[in-house]
Amino acid sequence: MITIIAAVAKNNAIGFENKLIYWLPRDLKRFKQLTTGHTILMGRRTFESLPKGALPNRRNCVLTTSVNELPGCECFGSWDEFLYTCMPDEEIFIIGGASLYTGLMSKADRLCLTEVDDTPAQADTYFPDYSDWKEVMREHHDADERHSHAFDFANYMRRPKVRNHHQ
Repeated sequence: MITIIAAVAKNNAIGFENKLIYWLPRDLKRFKQLTTGHTILMGRRTFESLPKGALPNRRNCVLTTSVNELPGCECFGSWDEFLYTCMPDEEIFIIGGASLYTGLMSKADRLCLTEVDDTPAQADTYFPDYSDWKEVMREHHDADERHSHAFDFANYMRRPKVRNHHQ
């Protein structure tokens, strides 16, 4: 299964100056729970934004055309080159950034999103439109002393294509 995972604002904003907009401990905990033991795929700038480099207990893969080696990561020049190294039952999480989300949306089976009840004052990176995906799970969390905004964990699956009988 190929899953895209991200935290998105009401206007689909996901980042500003190569940093996440929101620091939500429950979101980070969910991210860790979902991705640990699996393969994560990211772009080079997303890798560079990680405070401690490669994430532990995961196969860290980077899609990049500009770098051959990054510490703790496998680097690939294309999606096809990356996919060739994956097992058929390997669980893959695409963790960013925006160009990977946009370019690989059509390859994904599932979206695991944290939808933040906020529109940030500053953003320069946005998640692609996902209005044609079908919501399959939602869990609401109110703002509290550790979370500046209310948010929902929301999972989506790809909507089945409706076939026209005249095709």
